[in-house]
Amino acid sequence: MKVNDLCPQGITDEDLDYQGSRYAEVKEAVFANPYQRVWGAPGEPPFPHHAVTTRGVYEGFLPGGKPDQFKQAAIRTLKTSADLRWGEHAKGFRKLIHSNGVCMTGTWEITNDNEFSGFFKKSSKGKIITRLSCGSSAIKSGNKRAFGFAGKLYPTMDENHQELLKPASFFCLDSLSGNDATHYTDVTLLNGIAVRILDVDLPGKLMLLRAGIVFGGLDKNGSLRQVYQIAELDKAPDEACNAPEFMCLVPSEGHLTIDEEDFRDELLGHIYDKGNPVPQRTLCFDILVSNQGKEVGNAVTGSKFEVTDWHKIGKITLEDGVASHNADHVLHFTHPPWRNDRNDPDSVAKKNIT
Repeated sequence: MKVNDLCPQGITDEDLDYQGSRYAEVKEAVFANPYQRVWGAPGEPPFPHHAVTTRGVYEGFLPGGKPDQFKQAAIRTLKTSADLRWGEHAKGFRKLIHSNGVCMTGTWEITNDNEFSGFFKKSSKGKIITRLSCGSSAIKSGNKRAFGFAGKLYPTMDENHQELLKPASFFCLDSLSGNDATHYTDVTLLNGIAVRILDVDLPGKLMLLRAGIVFGGLDKNGSLRQVYQIAELDKAPDEACNAPEFMCLVPSEGHLTIDEEDFRDELLGHIYDKGNPVPQRTLCFDILVSNQGKEVGNAVTGSKFEVTDWHKIGKITLEDGVASHNADHVLHFTHPPWRNDRNDPDSVAKKNIT
């Protein structure tokens, strides 16, 4: 596959035509072309490794040349809600960061009382499509890996619903500069970003610097991803939005320890036995929320969010998964633009993002 065969980073007519999606169609798309027909079966090829490079992040950076690819990608994630981006050749687009991942599907369920609205309310239950990924080229244990968890939440338990729905998107991450964890399930994933530029090599420093400048210039706050889309999902028209400031995902107690070098093999090993296409287990994450926290430090010597008063309100249960071309190149998640008041739709800080 040539880079020129992929969909442009910027917004296309296909993105602008987005009216919503059906859970079954999005799931079918990401499961359509797995890298391994049966995970771990004899004779299956190794997973591809999509490099995350400074060249990709800085392509078009200088004036007078081709368009700034990373900036176009950032604008796209803030302005289009498209769930799938096929492009002219139906091969998708090149992810400049978080290029390697696993798509997993399952259920979002809120089981505990809380003050929040929409799909944070107790008894909310819906289908979810997720992508668990690594933000840098380092994907094997023994290296610093920057884990991420993106979610696309549908307000229905009917896997074959016919109406077009606009799912809520959210993002939770560990440290952008990476961690030394042996397993994906060793870390807590937060909607606030931690970073320590001193911990990465020169190419990593250049990429983090570029990301900080671009996202900081396009959105008011690039270090916290607000979760108001979940709080607005399926709420009554006259119900006020009430979103928590912080949300984190913690692997539930009792999960297996899967020792695999590649985090994609580790994650799929929570669901499947090698060579058997039938799911054998589930992988669960507890959903915790809080309104008590603040960002401390700086990106060079170390910044993070210190959050207290966490409350567990529910869980995500992942029931199947795949590493596939479409999961890495076609599946798309929108970034909710920053609101000065996360509960007020009219308070978007930067309404004309260019």
